[in-house]
Amino acid sequence: MFKGHILSVSLILFVFLSCEKEPKKSESMNSDTTEVIDTLRKKEVVYQVFTRLFGNTNETNKPWGTIEENGVGKFNDFTRKALQEIRDLGVTHIWYTGVPHHDVITDYTEFGISNDDPDVVKGRAGSPYAVKDYYNVNPDLAEDVSKRLEEFEALIARTHDAGLKVIIDIVPNHVARNYHSITNPEGVSSFGEDDDKSVTYNVNNNFYYNPGEAFKLPEWRDGYQPLGGDKNALADGKFEENPAKWTGNGSRLSQPDANDWYETVKINYGVSPDGQYDFDRLPEGYDNADYKAHYEFWSDKTVPDSWKKFKDIAMYWLDKDVDGFRYDMAEMVPVEFWSYMNSAIKMKNPKAFLLAEVYNPGLYRDYIKKGKMDYLYDKVQLYDTLKHIMQGYGKTDYIVPIQNELSDIEHHMLHFLENHDEQRISSPEFVGHPSTAKPGMVVSATISTSPTLIYFGQELGEPGAEDLGFGDPSRTSIFDYGSVPTLRRWVNNKQFDGGQSSEQELKLRDFYKRLLNITISSEALMGHYAETHSYNTDHTEHYGLKQFSFVRWSDNEKLLIVNNFDAHYGTEFVFKLPPHIVEAWGLKQGEYELRDLLYNNYTTKLEVSEHGAMAKIAVKPLESFIFKLQ
Repeated sequence: MFKGHILSVSLILFVFLSCEKEPKKSESMNSDTTEVIDTLRKKEVVYQVFTRLFGNTNETNKPWGTIEENGVGKFNDFTRKALQEIRDLGVTHIWYTGVPHHDVITDYTEFGISNDDPDVVKGRAGSPYAVKDYYNVNPDLAEDVSKRLEEFEALIARTHDAGLKVIIDIVPNHVARNYHSITNPEGVSSFGEDDDKSVTYNVNNNFYYNPGEAFKLPEWRDGYQPLGGDKNALADGKFEENPAKWTGNGSRLSQPDANDWYETVKINYGVSPDGQYDFDRLPEGYDNADYKAHYEFWSDKTVPDSWKKFKDIAMYWLDKDVDGFRYDMAEMVPVEFWSYMNSAIKMKNPKAFLLAEVYNPGLYRDYIKKGKMDYLYDKVQLYDTLKHIMQGYGKTDYIVPIQNELSDIEHHMLHFLENHDEQRISSPEFVGHPSTAKPGMVVSATISTSPTLIYFGQELGEPGAEDLGFGDPSRTSIFDYGSVPTLRRWVNNKQFDGGQSSEQELKLRDFYKRLLNITISSEALMGHYAETHSYNTDHTEHYGLKQFSFVRWSDNEKLLIVNNFDAHYGTEFVFKLPPHIVEAWGLKQGEYELRDLLYNNYTTKLEVSEHGAMAKIAVKPLESFIFKLQ
C-alpha cells in the first residue's frame, strides 16, 4: 500500500547459495492448491487499472487540480470495445482499483453525501485506501451520482460479457477517519457506530480509543499544505474526533506523525493492546485442511464484531457478481480472521480470486495455508531481485534460490513488475526505458504457475512523470485527478485503438500482447519447472551472469526459455540441456527444432547425441526466446 511520504516496507532478502538441480513439479502442500491448478490448467493474468484515470482524456494535469480542471474517468469509459481490447491483450481478470466509496474533496452533498475534510484526505481525489462507505462506490466514477451503484453493476456485467473476471479492493486493516455508510443494508451498522468509546479496547469495538484525549492533526513538514494550500472551508487545521482513535498503521498517538497513515483508523480484530488474542486459535494441523474444514471450524465460534462486518461486506459484493478481492496490507490482520473470512467466501464461490498484500516471507505459508489466500505478492524476493538485475547491479544467479525456496508455494506467489505501489519501469528512478524490462517481464510471466499482474499503462511504457499534487512522480498518482499520457494516446478519444500512440508505444504493447497470450494458452506453464541456468553457467562458454534460462513442460508441450538481461551486448553460445532434463523429456538421439513463440522468426536445432543435448543460440541485447520443442 503506497501512502506517499509514509511507510516503506523494507525486508532483507537472504540469498541461499545452494541450488537444487533436479526438476520439480509445481506443487503445493495444500490440497486446495492442487484442486485450483487442476481446474485452471492455464495461467491467469490480472490487469490492474486505476479506475478514475483510465478513460480520462483531459490533458491539463494541473497539480492539485479540481475534477473540473483535470477531469476524471468514469465507469462508462470501460466500453465493450475497451474491455475487448484489454481481453485481447492476454488478460483474464481486471482489478478495478479505487471502486469502494473513499474520501474525496469534490462536493456531493446534494446526493446526501457528507463533505470530507481536506486535513485528513490525501490529495484532492483522495486515497482509495481510506474507504468511507463499503456499501457503495466512488461518486467520482459515475455519470449520474444518484445511480452510481447501478453504473458499477452494469460495468460488472459488461466485463463478464467480455470474458473477464472482476476484482475489487477490500482494505481490512483500516478505514477512513470519518467512516460512515449511508447505504448500509438494513440491520448493518457502520464501523464504530456501536463502540464503547469510554475504553481503549473492547473485543467487540471496531476501533481502539484514547479516552479523554482529542485527535490532533500531524505537524506538517517540508512545506506540505492540504490541497497544496488552496482555500477550502474545511481546510482549517482541525478535525473533530474525540476521543482520538488509533491510526491505521498502528500509531497509538492522539496526534499521529505526518508520516503515519493519519487519514485512516486502525480496525480492532480482537487483539488487545498488550497483544492478547481474544478469539479462538486454529488447532494444529489446520494449515493442511481445506477451506471447507476451516468454514466448519468457525461455524460454532464467537468472533469479534469487526470480523462479521468485513465478512458481510465481502458477501455483499459477491452477491453483485464480483469475482474476487485484493486485500490491502493483509499481514497487519490476524491470520485467523482470514481463515474465517476466506473460507466463507470460498463456500459461496469456490472460484473466487483472493489476492493479498503480504511482504514478510516468514508469513507467506501461514497466510496461504491457514489464511486460505489464493495469491500473495512476490515482492521482496522475485520482484526486488529482477529490479536489481534490470538496474545493472544484480546477478541472475540470485533467481535460482528464490524459486527453490518457494517451490512448495510457487503457485501462490503472484508476479509483477509494476503496480500502484511501485515505481514505473520507465521512470528514471527504475530503469528509464521500458525495453530494459523485457527479459524481466518474460521471466516474471513464465517462471511459475502463478498469475501475472500488469499495471495499466505498463504495456505502453508509461513513466509516471506527472506531479499531480500529493505524492512524488515515478508512480502514477493515486491521490489526485489527472490523466495518464501514454494511455490517453492509446484511448484516442474513446476509440481505444492506439490511434495517437507512438510507434514505440505500439511496439511495446505488441510485445506484451504476444507474451501474455502465450502465458494464458500454454499448457507447459502450468506444469513442471527446472532451471538450466546453473548447468550452463558451469559448462557453457559465453553464457554468464546476465543470462538466465529455464525449462517448463507438460506431457504435450516442452518449452526452453532463454533471456539476456544485458542492455549493451548480445552473446552467442552453445546451450546445453542438462542430462536430467533430457531424460525427463524422453529425448532420443537425433535433431529437434526449437521455434521461438514470441515472434516466430527464430529457429535453431537441438542436437541430442551421446555427448549431450546442445543448441546454438544467439541473443541480442535485452532479447528473450520462448522456444517450443517441435
